[in-house]
Amino acid sequence: MPIHPWHLREAARHFHNGGLIAYPTEAVYGLGCNPLNWHAVRHLLRLKQRSMDKGLILIAARFEQLRPYITEPEQKVMQEVHASWPGPATWLLPAAPDTPQWLTGRHTTLAVRVTDHPLAAALCNACDSALVSTSANIAGHAPARSPLGVHRQFNNRLEYILHGPVGPLEQPTPIRDALNKQLIRG
Repeated sequence: MPIHPWHLREAARHFHNGGLIAYPTEAVYGLGCNPLNWHAVRHLLRLKQRSMDKGLILIAARFEQLRPYITEPEQKVMQEVHASWPGPATWLLPAAPDTPQWLTGRHTTLAVRVTDHPLAAALCNACDSALVSTSANIAGHAPARSPLGVHRQFNNRLEYILHGPVGPLEQPTPIRDALNKQLIRG
């Protein structure tokens, strides 16, 4: 489903102004905002009723958008990570020392993904940034898989919904620790 560039520009405008946006990802709709805007992240966490301690995922259209937030481990580890991207693989990588705690939560790692979902990637490019990406749902509720589902859970409390189909995955992307290969979310 092609998207008009105006919709991407409008979503990016809200991103840069501290707004919350919903957008399709590989399996469900995501909620996102500027990862460096504490007020936007706090609003997102409150809306979802999610503890900051859990940490968040960042998605990007290309690895360079994630680089400021992580400390790259040895080359062998990064080869495996890069081989899975772009794609529906989320990795825990060591967080850069100056990565805000509101992104990492109580962890020393950060969950990151270079997405292969065309609209999510286009949104990251339009924002010229990585994007916070957490499922569009209130804690304890099923994640939304459509704009209508987003609207039902959040009832006009988001600044923008980028309409489009979610990807083919039945469950959110798996999360794996890049250093020890442990599956965190299956």
